[in-house]
Amino acid sequence: MLFRSKSVLLVEDDDAIADMLRGFFERDGYRFLHALTGEEAVERLRIRPASAILLDINLPGIDGVETCRRIREFSQTPVIMLTARDSEVDKVLGLEMGADDYVTKPFSPRELMARVKAVLRRSEEPPAKPRLLEIEGFEID
Repeated sequence: MLFRSKSVLLVEDDDAIADMLRGFFERDGYRFLHALTGEEAVERLRIRPASAILLDINLPGIDGVETCRRIREFSQTPVIMLTARDSEVDKVLGLEMGADDYVTKPFSPRELMARVKAVLRRSEEPPAKPRLLEIEGFEID
């Protein structure tokens, strides 16, 4: 069986944040991918899916909300918004457009790693088997 590491695609135009996160994720065994724009991210994901996506809202070209909407047209890959926008309206909009979580800057890299691991666990869980109820020899599904 071929081992394939988990991959994280960061969609962020700030190189300092990208460099810092690259170190954290690679040390933890993730393949780290980086896109500077929403357009680039959508194009890359159509060719080669990632395990999880970290998506800034404030991007050149199409913003992160539109990027998330476009990704959801063809993928259910977990998306975590990673942004300086911290208003309730922005959070609700991001989640309603398909994000699985929302983290505001400044952020703790350890907390972000924990959130990525959590969304990956949830996305990999097999569907629950229906629970059968057995009463006097009869099974109810």
